[in-house]
Amino acid sequence: MSEENLEVPFEFGECHAHIFMDGKNYKKAVERHKNGVDESVIRSHFACYQTQGIHFVRDGGDALGVSRRAKELAPEYGIDYRTPIFAIHKNGHYGKIVGKGFDTLKEYTALVKEVKTQGGDFIKIMTTGIMDFDTDGGITGEALRAQEVKEMVHIAHEEGFAVMCHTNGTKAVEALIEAGADSVEHGNYMEEQTIKSLADSDLVWVPTVTVVPNMFGCGRFSDELLHKIYEKEKMNIKKGLQYGVKMALGSDAGAYLVFHGQGILDEYARFLECRKEIQEESQENEQEFLSVCELKARLKAGEAEIRKKFKKIEKSY
Repeated sequence: MSEENLEVPFEFGECHAHIFMDGKNYKKAVERHKNGVDESVIRSHFACYQTQGIHFVRDGGDALGVSRRAKELAPEYGIDYRTPIFAIHKNGHYGKIVGKGFDTLKEYTALVKEVKTQGGDFIKIMTTGIMDFDTDGGITGEALRAQEVKEMVHIAHEEGFAVMCHTNGTKAVEALIEAGADSVEHGNYMEEQTIKSLADSDLVWVPTVTVVPNMFGCGRFSDELLHKIYEKEKMNIKKGLQYGVKMALGSDAGAYLVFHGQGILDEYARFLECRKEIQEESQENEQEFLSVCELKARLKAGEAEIRKKFKKIEKSY
């Protein structure tokens, strides 16, 4: 078996998923829950993780109550499932598809307290938009102001919650570092100095990079653009590994063509690809390279940090 083949049972958890999405069609996935949570969706997706031997799933939330119900069902499948219940975004900015919005920090604080009331394990905030695959791959919308992000993180921490941050762009990630956030999800388009700063921080980076290559050849977006984005993000992952950034595996399972159970295997395969490229580049420069065992140890350490920071909170009645 080559080093690129994945172990069975799989050794990692899924640190970024959306249990209500199906990897096929977002609108249809939402439609299934229009009259209340469809438990069969949750059970089907948990069965996919169970089949792969994956026992830890951290969700990114939804506005439909699906992840709240999933938290109740997860023990039946032997899954340690943690969820923010819903993500929190500022109205007028990206995030409505997975959560609830606010206009003022007073309203944000009320939503944080609502997460606690509903039995959420942590807070997820949306500080930027997403990559625009329909145009040039740039980040949609405007990022939240750094001071606002800092206050949001502080409020969540005061309530005893860790903070998971949907964030893209170098300045927006720098704002998370300054704010003392706990994890950065996606983190596309970081500059090298930001990656170095990330390595010196306590943040865990969950790149979810497999979202891009999983769309190669699908016909929905330009393959030329997708390959360009993927090469850039691989370069940043390699820099993250070389500089010692805390990193964990999360695939954004449920996103288009990223399937529950399989997505995290795909994400690990992308990291193996990056490791192989580091090895080839290191041999050329006569430098030390990262072994598969070292990569696995690094990723397990990152996941351990996620599990520690984003601790499971049992709802009190």
